[in-house]
Amino acid sequence: MRRLKTVAVVGVGLIGGSFALALRRAGGVATIVGADRDAAALERATALGVIDTAAESAADAARGADLVFISVPVRQIPTVLHDVALAIDPTAVITDAGSTKEEVVRRAREEMRDRFPRFVPGHPIAGRETSGVESATVELFRGARVVLTPCEETDADAVDLARTCWEAVGARVALTTARQHDEIFASVSHLPHLLAFALVSELGSRDNASELFSFAAGGFRDFTRIAGSSPEMWRDIALQNRDALLAELERYEGRLAVFRELIDKGDGPALERLMREARSARHAWLSGSKRSPSSE
Repeated sequence: MRRLKTVAVVGVGLIGGSFALALRRAGGVATIVGADRDAAALERATALGVIDTAAESAADAARGADLVFISVPVRQIPTVLHDVALAIDPTAVITDAGSTKEEVVRRAREEMRDRFPRFVPGHPIAGRETSGVESATVELFRGARVVLTPCEETDADAVDLARTCWEAVGARVALTTARQHDEIFASVSHLPHLLAFALVSELGSRDNASELFSFAAGGFRDFTRIAGSSPEMWRDIALQNRDALLAELERYEGRLAVFRELIDKGDGPALERLMREARSARHAWLSGSKRSPSSE
């Protein structure tokens, strides 16, 4: 890829910090400017060498940048897009890391106006249990999938730049529509997170919660690990992708009702058949994942 003079990273946490580190290692950028609503995070990012310069605002960071990478909670993205669109050069490209895309695209059209063609909506499928710039790692996107959801109006050269940057940091890029993205991730990401939060919430509300948790072992820990994620982030994701998530909840409730009925009837053979089918589907998925490694 051509070496970019300046990249602005708005939100210097795990994702933004990792993108900065990986792009720098790939030789894709000369200077990285960071912006974050948390002044302490900016100080740490500068001290750790994740960014070269700390800006006072997203707009200040975007001025003169070739690429602006926005990695903030999805509810904050429209405001950042508005501020950045007023500051960027006409040829600059903006991309984001939001976990929902339809609402982001809709608001981007409103906030960016004539600069909207320079926006390439994106979503890196990568993460860790810990957050913050201290958790940023140069290898986070190595082998991970990144979904870009450009629109008809999106400039082709903007898409090319976003794709090139992601490939430079080791990611595998896929293109789809914003709607397809949200429907897919409602099922394989947003629903599982909601289920994990709901289970821990239900058990935690019981009078004997401490006793129950004292007996919980590996299975419970594995199933509920993602309930340790940011409540603010997942609140916004659930509400922004409401329609698709509600549809997935209805499907899941239907399948759960089938399992409940089989247990109620004592139908062991049918229950085992469904469990075997589920195990086979999981094994097939894991086998495919090993052939094409990616991150969660």
